[in-house]
Amino acid sequence: MTKISIVAFDGTRFDVSAENGSTVMENAIRNSVPGIEAECGGACACATCHVYIDDAWTEQVGSPEPMEEDMLDFAFDVRPNSRLSCQIKVRDELEGLVVHVPERQA
Repeated sequence: MTKISIVAFDGTRFDVSAENGSTVMENAIRNSVPGIEAECGGACACATCHVYIDDAWTEQVGSPEPMEEDMLDFAFDVRPNSRLSCQIKVRDELEGLVVHVPERQA
């Protein structure tokens, strides 16, 4: 299990133990993190699981693939550290990852 933290817009921090191979979105849903709607269920067909990667983690998480970049065009308040949480696979190297949920989803 890999420990990750998902910070809701109101500042509430959800520290979760995530199974490697799962996605950040799946763990957010499992732990009832407010603001992660995940309307498409993780198919990269919407932008309702948009998160901001904490600055300390942007390089480790990596850049979005072209399909994810296209979907981010539909997200609210996109920033350089924006990602869709359904596209971030949990792995050992992400131990301690911190992501932040935006004010609202698209």
